[in-house]
Amino acid sequence: MNPERPSVPPGPGYEEMADEQLKYLRSAAVDAVDNESLLDDISEYDFPEGMDIKDIVGVKLQSSGPVILFDCQNMYLDAGDKVIVETGRGLVLGQVVVPAKRQMLGRGTLQRVIRKASANDLRQREKNKDKEDAAFRLCKDRIERLRLPMKLIKVEYLHGGNKAVFYFSSEGRVDFRELVRDLAKRLHTRIEMRQVGVRDESRMLGGIGVCGLRLCCNTFLRDFQPVSIRMAKDQNLVLNPQKVSGVCGRLLCCLVYEDEAYRSASRGMPRVGRRVLTPEGEGRVRDRDVLKRVLRVQLQDETNLREYRVDDIRPASSQNQQNADQTTDEDKPDTALAEILEDDTESFSTP
Repeated sequence: MNPERPSVPPGPGYEEMADEQLKYLRSAAVDAVDNESLLDDISEYDFPEGMDIKDIVGVKLQSSGPVILFDCQNMYLDAGDKVIVETGRGLVLGQVVVPAKRQMLGRGTLQRVIRKASANDLRQREKNKDKEDAAFRLCKDRIERLRLPMKLIKVEYLHGGNKAVFYFSSEGRVDFRELVRDLAKRLHTRIEMRQVGVRDESRMLGGIGVCGLRLCCNTFLRDFQPVSIRMAKDQNLVLNPQKVSGVCGRLLCCLVYEDEAYRSASRGMPRVGRRVLTPEGEGRVRDRDVLKRVLRVQLQDETNLREYRVDDIRPASSQNQQNADQTTDEDKPDTALAEILEDDTESFSTP
């Protein structure tokens, strides 16, 4: 016996829906307007406790910002639509990147899409851009006059124009109270100063990376992952700050992309500096190709390096290995490089 079907949340009936709403509910393979072909995406069982069916849509509030889910309240929204959404800071104009879909979510509060952006909203956005340019020049001039140790990055006006957010970077804390009072007096609006890190600065400003492409953080990267010098060493990269650091001065985010692959491939391979037994005798590992599973070994009383497959060598005796560990400095951390490129031990997020 089938369990009792849950009731559909209150809303207009099929006969009261507009064509665009019917298109949202119909299967893409059905061209004719037929109510019987409407998708029945309500499960055949009761909702789990604390869960509910909601119509959600993915919206980007900034070109380089993350995709945020909003409750579209039964509105049919497609990718590319401009919408007005509510946030903790106020109303913001954003762009839909994930079309509306029905999904089972928890009953926690989900911020809403207020409406589709109208022509007036788009004109308001252009006015805000002009205000942002003027506010940027004013704030930069006041920072120089007050000699504050801060770098202004970006100014953003909320959609209603009743609040301006100033993003800046600084090496430490800054007393900007006098600056805020001056800006509020001249701009006649609420002022918010927000300090961001160097990675968020690169995400906002954008740029070209060492690969010749636009920065990952400014295009598709949503969350900053911890990056360490060990990742560069595992990938056998040249430990030169100019080679392994990005435009922000931190270690390249792309080191994370292949880190797990290199870790998996290096399992069972002796590290550089280890003593090993080869078919020609005992030697020390001087280099290794993780992807090819090849080791370059310097045999005793030889200066040239010989290549061996990992399967063709064995670890040296424990006593010899212990003596070798006491005499080699190959595995010690590169303290000089660490002073230039600090290990990232925490994740960074866009404000």
